[in-house]
Amino acid sequence: MERRQFLAGAAAAASLPALSAAPARAAGGGTLRIAMTAADLPTSHGIPNNGFEGFRFLGYQPYDALVNWDLRNNPDKPAEIKAGLFTAWRPDEANPLRWIFTVRKGVKFHDGSDFNADAVIFNLRRVYDDKSPQYDATASPIVKAAVSMVAGFEKADDDTIVMTTKYPFSFFPWLLTRVLMVSPAQWEAVGKNWAEFAKKPSGTGPFKITRVVPGQYIEMVRNDDYWDKDRIPKLDKLVVLPMPETTTRVAALRSGQVDWIEVPAPDSIPSLKQAGFTVTTHPYPHTWPYVLNTEEGSAFKDVRVRQAINYAIDREGLCQMLNGIAKPAVGLYSPDSPFFGTPTQQYKYDPAKAKALLAEAGYGPNNPVKAKIMISTSGSGQMLPIPMNEFLQQNFAAVGMQIDFDVVEWGTMLVGIRSDPKAPQSHGVQGVNISLSWVDPSTMFRYYAKDSFSPTNYNWGHYDSQAATDLLKAAQATFDPAEQTKLLAKAHAQVVDDAAWLFIVHDLNPRAMSKKVKGFTPVQSWFVDLTQITVA
Repeated sequence: MERRQFLAGAAAAASLPALSAAPARAAGGGTLRIAMTAADLPTSHGIPNNGFEGFRFLGYQPYDALVNWDLRNNPDKPAEIKAGLFTAWRPDEANPLRWIFTVRKGVKFHDGSDFNADAVIFNLRRVYDDKSPQYDATASPIVKAAVSMVAGFEKADDDTIVMTTKYPFSFFPWLLTRVLMVSPAQWEAVGKNWAEFAKKPSGTGPFKITRVVPGQYIEMVRNDDYWDKDRIPKLDKLVVLPMPETTTRVAALRSGQVDWIEVPAPDSIPSLKQAGFTVTTHPYPHTWPYVLNTEEGSAFKDVRVRQAINYAIDREGLCQMLNGIAKPAVGLYSPDSPFFGTPTQQYKYDPAKAKALLAEAGYGPNNPVKAKIMISTSGSGQMLPIPMNEFLQQNFAAVGMQIDFDVVEWGTMLVGIRSDPKAPQSHGVQGVNISLSWVDPSTMFRYYAKDSFSPTNYNWGHYDSQAATDLLKAAQATFDPAEQTKLLAKAHAQVVDDAAWLFIVHDLNPRAMSKKVKGFTPVQSWFVDLTQITVA
């Protein structure tokens, strides 16, 4: 951990007593203070950076998406989608590339202006129209990297938006959870500048941002006029702050400076429980892999080397080191997922098999595999990347692989994973160790299809399988759920057998909180519904 990151976290924690001194309204639900793993505040202008942790706290709290997540029902299966600022959608029966969406009526932005179809077009142009005055060249790639299939959009009438895709894409509504709505009127009021908008933002969400202290914290208050009356927050105030150092977060929780921390240190969990703190873990759609560079010049171009590295690691031992806050991963999906399929490769800790595969590929004691992997110091879903990678490095050395690390900050990695593996932003590495999600059925297309080679989408390693690509395209072209599942399972089996990535663990989403925090129910999602929480 870099000293400046530790000091940033400590400084943020030190600033909190002044925040906690603010009086709560007598009948209110109190103030919830959350310490994130991020090294800096996620952007507050409606396209959060810092990965899904940014969306978790500075996306879905102050903003709504065109399609929202259902974070209340069915906590024992991955979260589904529900109506957001679009109330209904359907593909055009005559043209599967054309989608028709109904715009929600009666919604106000926090600044009092109306949400309407014109606001939808304004926000879509921010992302997709580089000739528009509101085009956001810095932030738009965050959305476009996932929602890359948009070909066009138009306002059909005051109630209707029509969007077209580049290819048949039955999972399109799932991806519109990434498109958050901000106030065009507020953007105009602050001088048509996104940096200024971030200081005084305006969305439609259940919380309103009232104070932004760059690098330190963001304050939000309850939106009493929120359009979804069942989700008007019980809290009076929500405060989020970056605190990348694990021990700093735990100390802040113990001292009462914060009420909730993301990712407590594994060795602190027993004592936190003994001290009366609540510690929750819950499976969610998360995988912590090495995304492997499969292009010429990388040892991982050879499938035998990719399979070897998957047999080289002790996943069970790593999970034990983490005190049970993760479980082994042998694919993008966990084996209990209907999308897992029936791969022939059953990865387990087998150093002898790893050595044999390496020898078959022409490697050995006098010619070891050499590679450098980009790893981060912290970040959304990254758990404890430094000690985890040190553990893995020992596994690699035991089978004759010389794996070194390019240690970067989380923001640098997020730019790298959206870049071509040969681009300067990728630092010349042969792999990227980044936490990734499978929150929607189109996930594999982004990660593994030939059409999704970075920088277009998230296939950073340029894994190239025509068989997998054909299966993934067929899955998203059909509207039959059973056929989708069948095709996705076949594609996943192909990806696993090809060892497109080094599959390591699935995080179990640990967080710790004061016993004063009431009303939190963990769900299988990267995101949380904070509207039902109170702090006594």
